[in-house]
Amino acid sequence: LRLLRFFSCCITFLDPSHHSLSIIISIMKLSAIALISLTAVSSSFAFAPSAKFGSTTSALSATATKGTITAPSSTSDDDAKKMYDEHVQTTYGRYPLTIKSGKGCKLYTTDGKEYLDMVAGIATCALGHSNDKLTQAVVDQMNQVHHVSNLYYIPSQAKLATWLCDNSVADKVFFCNSGAEANEAAIKCARRHAYNRGITEPVIITAINSFHGRTLAALTATAQPKYHKGFGYGGEMVQGFEYVPYNNVEALKAKVEEINSSTASDGGKRGVAAIMMEALQGEGGIVPGTKEFFQTARDLCDDCGALLICDEVQVGMGRSGMLWGYENLDIEPDVFTSAKALGGGVPIGAMMARGDAATTFGPGDHASTYGGNPLACSAGLAVAQVLAEENVLQNVRARGEQLTKGLEAIGEKYPSILGGVRGWGLLKGVQVQEDAGVTAGELVGDAMKEGLLLVPAGGTVVRFVPPLIVTEQEIDDALNMFETAVANRAS
Repeated sequence: LRLLRFFSCCITFLDPSHHSLSIIISIMKLSAIALISLTAVSSSFAFAPSAKFGSTTSALSATATKGTITAPSSTSDDDAKKMYDEHVQTTYGRYPLTIKSGKGCKLYTTDGKEYLDMVAGIATCALGHSNDKLTQAVVDQMNQVHHVSNLYYIPSQAKLATWLCDNSVADKVFFCNSGAEANEAAIKCARRHAYNRGITEPVIITAINSFHGRTLAALTATAQPKYHKGFGYGGEMVQGFEYVPYNNVEALKAKVEEINSSTASDGGKRGVAAIMMEALQGEGGIVPGTKEFFQTARDLCDDCGALLICDEVQVGMGRSGMLWGYENLDIEPDVFTSAKALGGGVPIGAMMARGDAATTFGPGDHASTYGGNPLACSAGLAVAQVLAEENVLQNVRARGEQLTKGLEAIGEKYPSILGGVRGWGLLKGVQVQEDAGVTAGELVGDAMKEGLLLVPAGGTVVRFVPPLIVTEQEIDDALNMFETAVANRAS
């Protein structure tokens, strides 16, 4: 290889116009070709990682022969944990359950245990598990066509977009695959909208303890430093985000004034592109927005031409007792995002917009290969049909009130363990006292031993987010199981 590099340099600097050198150049070229051939033959040795460097990629070819494909494993589901440990990246801390099947609000493990599910895939399985109408919609669509490019018209996408617009303030919809992607689309829309207004340094204001997703811009919008650690550049995340305390009116006013009165570093214009808030903070501890705060945000955006963005990924699609969380706040956002329950567990996301925001993107400005494909949109239409025809919102409000009263009663019996209850509809959180001697995660583990699945929201809140079709009896059962777990801790 060193000779090859040497010959290359010689060929570069020798002048072939000199006849005396032409023969030498030809010899060098032939020698180089010969060396390349030898290198190609021995490439599996020459480029194999050396063991002395401790390479983690040296075994890449150890499990399969080049040019062949092995079939997926036929091992038992009981071996899932072992396969996880060997082949799945450890981005989650998992509870020791292996789920095999589910129906309604019940889940069943490979060892035959039954659990009452108050997690719903983290506010995702709105219709519960193995819902007949959702299943049939997916099967029917798979039997027709499950995916085509957005280069063509997709009837189910058009129908779902129409339903979303008919049942919200939106004029147009952009489809994607997840909440993070929907929020990324909203961020891009806000930046392009600001660019169209002559702003060269657009700033998006979000709230402390917010959560907007794991992709890089959405993660930057998430004002929780613990999620930023190790993902910055030169100590910074994506530029153009600033934070204020949630529900703090004066802090929001001051931040908007500060940004809009400052000068851009490039001599251009710095300004607020958007105020982006969750209608209810989910991962931040189940904290509902206040009407005063959101009305202030609406007024500030109107005054300076910025967009008001509502992140509805967790609270939207009926979970609050209204179809959209912003309906609880008496405001109309310019942009709002959805995912999770939108497909009832089938991956789909959406960024919805009205007015100028709805026409900010043009062809080529944004895209998603899978976004709005026939399969996902058929699932979304099935969810929409059930929400509209089976009085689901009424059930959410009734069961949510039942859940609140039950949790408050348990808290009154065990005040050393539990504090207040907050949230909307079937997105409820109960506070774990600081001196309770138990964390929210540990209390979730205790409830699991009683046959109840819950999920923390931060370190001090236990979250209840059951399927929206949960029954009165199932809420009573969940409360009884949770009380047993709390009582065991109190004793």
